[in-house]
Amino acid sequence: MFAEIITIGDEILIGQIVDTNSAFISKELNKIGVSVYQITSVQDEREHILKALGEAKQHAQLVILTGGLGPTKDDITKHTLCEFFNDTLVQDLDVLAHVEHLFEKYITTSAISEINRDQALIPAKSEALHNAYGTAPGMWIRDGETVFVSLPGVPFEMKHLITDAVIPRVVSEFERPYILHKTLVTYGMGESAIAEKIETWENELPDFIKLAYLPNLGRVRLRLTAKGLDRKALEMAVEREIDKLHPLIGEIIYGLENEETLEAVIGKLCVAKGVTLSTAESFTGGKIAQQITSVPGASAYFKGSVVSYATATKIEVLNVDEKLIENHSVVSHEVAEAMAHNVRDLLGTDFAIATTGNAGPTKGDSDVGIGTVFIAIATPERVFTEKFMMGNHRERVVQKSVNKAFELLQKEILKF
Repeated sequence: MFAEIITIGDEILIGQIVDTNSAFISKELNKIGVSVYQITSVQDEREHILKALGEAKQHAQLVILTGGLGPTKDDITKHTLCEFFNDTLVQDLDVLAHVEHLFEKYITTSAISEINRDQALIPAKSEALHNAYGTAPGMWIRDGETVFVSLPGVPFEMKHLITDAVIPRVVSEFERPYILHKTLVTYGMGESAIAEKIETWENELPDFIKLAYLPNLGRVRLRLTAKGLDRKALEMAVEREIDKLHPLIGEIIYGLENEETLEAVIGKLCVAKGVTLSTAESFTGGKIAQQITSVPGASAYFKGSVVSYATATKIEVLNVDEKLIENHSVVSHEVAEAMAHNVRDLLGTDFAIATTGNAGPTKGDSDVGIGTVFIAIATPERVFTEKFMMGNHRERVVQKSVNKAFELLQKEILKF
């Protein structure tokens, strides 16, 4: 079964807002076996909306529109739907009562107007979907073999309508296959290198299982997608294929996406081994600490962080020798190791991470090239540093370095 999503609004096309609605709807539809064929964004303009509706009907059994349902003249979705279906607007008394109730209870600063009451006008061929959190109802319109659903564009309202009204009705009215996704997260090996190692395995995948490579900042996600009528059979087949992967690349697989992040894996290791952790961050600006503390229960093993962004802070708080910086530069093996060693001792932890580098766009307090990064790991027995060249895009340099720091740390904790 295929669906199409149409988002309506100039604000999306000019970049004023990001279309998060389509991502949410796609994910919810996928959970119930509905494949999204296409996502289209159009202006609040009659001809564009009519064209998008006509094209969607050709290849989708379910068409979901969001946006253009406000009370002002620039919101034309309901009128355009009437034109497309050769229909007229009629007043829905239940919707009208809801709108009046909202104004009476929550909107006391202004009286209800006829424009507000017009929110209760819906195409005669449609069924209203109750919007508990706003004045614009959702609308369900069946036209031959295709169902059109029109929803308000406000994300909070749209999400509740999808969850409470649309998904249950799609489940009850349409026959759908199962769609199963399992995504393995790998660190420390590039996409092409992984592809070489698993080429034979990939070529021998069953026809109903597809593999996608999703590389991103020092890690590659491998998504297996299976589609069929028997959910249990799909789950067993995907698990068999994952079992075959572990002898090939098991050393770089860190878990399943949406189940455990690498920082969560590290947290479990720290608890199991009874060890503690601290961080000293320069150019990463506290992002390593932020990801560690995003894991519930991190206080059991994470003692804290020193964000020594300025050179003076490295000297005054972390007690990095000023002469060490003068002789080797603030971005160096020596300084990274001093930061890791000193924060480990300062906070009394077993392990520590330290980062120093040049993320750009200017060189700052060091002459090293943009993208040069040093990551140090302090363990109970030693301190070591690795140097990396992370490119020239500031945000990517930072996040790649955070991911690499976790990768290095996890390997060391496993040895403990």
